[in-house]
Amino acid sequence: MPTAIEKQFIDLHPGSRLRHETAKEMFPDGVTHDARRQHPFQLYYTHANGPHKYDVDGNKIIDFWSGHGSLILGHSHPDIVSAVQEQITKGTHLSGSTDLEIEWARMVMDLIPSAEKVRFHSSGTEADMMAIRMARAYTGRKKVIKFEDHFHGWSDYVSFDGNGIGGIPEEIAETMIVIPPNDISIVKKILEDDDDVAAIILEPTGAHMGLNPILPSFLQELRSITNQDNIVLIFDEVVTGFRTSKGGAQSYYGITPDLTTLAKILGGGLPGGAVAGKAEIINMIEPSGDPEWDKTRRIAHNGTFNANPLSAAAGITALKLLKNEPINDLATSMGQKLKEGLNGLLAKLEIPGCASGINSLIHLRLGVDHECDRELCLMTDQEMKITTDSARNAQLNLALLNRGIHSGTRFILSATHTEIDIDETVEAFELAFTDLKNQGNL
Repeated sequence: MPTAIEKQFIDLHPGSRLRHETAKEMFPDGVTHDARRQHPFQLYYTHANGPHKYDVDGNKIIDFWSGHGSLILGHSHPDIVSAVQEQITKGTHLSGSTDLEIEWARMVMDLIPSAEKVRFHSSGTEADMMAIRMARAYTGRKKVIKFEDHFHGWSDYVSFDGNGIGGIPEEIAETMIVIPPNDISIVKKILEDDDDVAAIILEPTGAHMGLNPILPSFLQELRSITNQDNIVLIFDEVVTGFRTSKGGAQSYYGITPDLTTLAKILGGGLPGGAVAGKAEIINMIEPSGDPEWDKTRRIAHNGTFNANPLSAAAGITALKLLKNEPINDLATSMGQKLKEGLNGLLAKLEIPGCASGINSLIHLRLGVDHECDRELCLMTDQEMKITTDSARNAQLNLALLNRGIHSGTRFILSATHTEIDIDETVEAFELAFTDLKNQGNL
């Protein structure tokens, strides 16, 4: 039996409901991305501008998903549109090199502190796969340390410890070491007992886009210990690159990794990924002229859409805007306003919880009152279970969509969100909380 919130959702979105039924005949669960799976059905959209998008039923929605983090410039930025339109008339795939890839790489190297050289890919998953392969080839070691719940794409090596691991060989676990974050003693113990660790990979602000934060002091400790033991430190900045600051989390914290993986904002809203970092590691792709070395040590790397001209045109435009305009400052200021508004609302309604996060990545945690600086909000496992209650949060997501807000409990802000958008969002949350209380979910 549908809840009251679900009934309202169904009534407001008949066009999406119809399309979902059609899509189920073609796609598993009717979706093409696990994160878009939603009960009773996902929404279908027609177009978007700035911070707003519109569904097939004509509903206007304030978007806090921002292209899964790729749209810090908002939807359909006119400069991005113009750049892609100009390039598409010149060709979408030239089966060769272009000036665009040189300019794109130069922008990356200008902004990202670790970027001595760059290699482009089609996605963040591919970039993470390459970074791990580079670390193994460079060090001659096999094992990689990753941290619990940190997401590094959906390839076998970094997905084996998650849910939905069908098809991943058990042998993968022999080369991956998964540990909790923020405890350097665990890392040290592993390295004392095992001399076959090639790399440590992590999201520098923490798992789930910072929901489980990493302490800056822990990053510094990792940098120190990896330098000491000649281990490749990989920052997965697919989300945080060009967002936490224009130079990524590494610039924000002043800690430079050996390799950085990038995507999302990198492509200006189009597909694109990259590995950037120490030249001597990136150069493991380059033939040496030594037949034996080239066969056994060199990293082969192909990819039909590497440095695709359309992605390059969009990416160059996005990175120029980030470099020359206060894009990050605008997104951060709206993130701060949102945090203040939501925390004020929780206090007003006497709802346990908080809104926290770094700059333009904000998280809402419900159900627990605790000490928190509204930036790095650390919780126990038990507290996390309460704040991530899936049934409650699913109903909250629908209640917000009913009022034109696509966020759930995570907010990825763009430079195009305005104070009006934030005020409307806080108002929508107040009404959504009432809905949840009325049906016993809050």
